Amino acid sequence: MNSDDQPDLDAIEECFVAVLEGRLTRDAADRWAGRWFTDDGLEWDEPGRWALGLLHGIDLRHGPGEAYLHDDVQVREWLAELRDRRTR
Repeated sequence: MNSDDQPDLDAIEECFVAVLEGRLTRDAADRWAGRWFTDDGLEWDEPGRWALGLLHGIDLRHGPGEAYLHDDVQVREWLAELRDRRTR
């Protein structure tokens, strides 16, 4: 996830997995996705852009010190939907 090359769907999926397994903080995932999501010089397929949009904001909270806006259950659902979209 430290590469300067545009990530593919495998790398994006791995980011979701790493967050869910606790190997990557939500803040780090948000910053990583934001770097790619906001780069107007890149082109994305629909699943890639959709998934990066979710990751870029994965660290949002209801308020300071409060629970995440999107809990682990929802993140797992996003991961499952990404995997489904990859097969379409």
